[in-house]
Amino acid sequence: MATHTPHSVLEPRPSALDLDAFVAHYGDIYEHSPWVAEAAWRQGLTPEHDTPDALAELMGEKLQQASSDEQIAVIRAHPDLAGKAALAGELTSDSSREQAGAGLDQCSPDEFARFERLNSTYKEKFGFPFIIAVKGLDRHDILNAFEARIDNDLATERRTAIEQIIRIGKLRLRDRVKR
Repeated sequence: MATHTPHSVLEPRPSALDLDAFVAHYGDIYEHSPWVAEAAWRQGLTPEHDTPDALAELMGEKLQQASSDEQIAVIRAHPDLAGKAALAGELTSDSSREQAGAGLDQCSPDEFARFERLNSTYKEKFGFPFIIAVKGLDRHDILNAFEARIDNDLATERRTAIEQIIRIGKLRLRDRVKR
């Protein structure tokens, strides 16, 4: 496992890339939302942004500055946890690896039913899927968080989903550092 320090550098270095190359390499950090990477590049990248945490911070700022509709679109681009896309093998490679790492591919039939019920109730209430950075969590932690957050109001849950997406982005960038 790689140790991530402030001096860990992404390759290719973001600051050395033109827009197309940057989006090709880093546009998938936020699920099906390359516009976030494009917005970060357009602000201007310096060698400081060649580290995963600095690039994640800049991309996170772009997402936080986005309109409510743009933020909701990014949230909705994420798959349900342990949902039909996972069962059908239709997740992005990052999502598939993250969900498997949390043991979501090993749910019992009762756990899958619980995830399906919570996914449905949550999406009906909020209009978008439940988002949580699953790295370091197991399926029991995730189910507990799901049940705790389902009673939140819409504004709190949208803000929490964006915070979690930014965390997911940071973890994905850290995983891309050359070991």
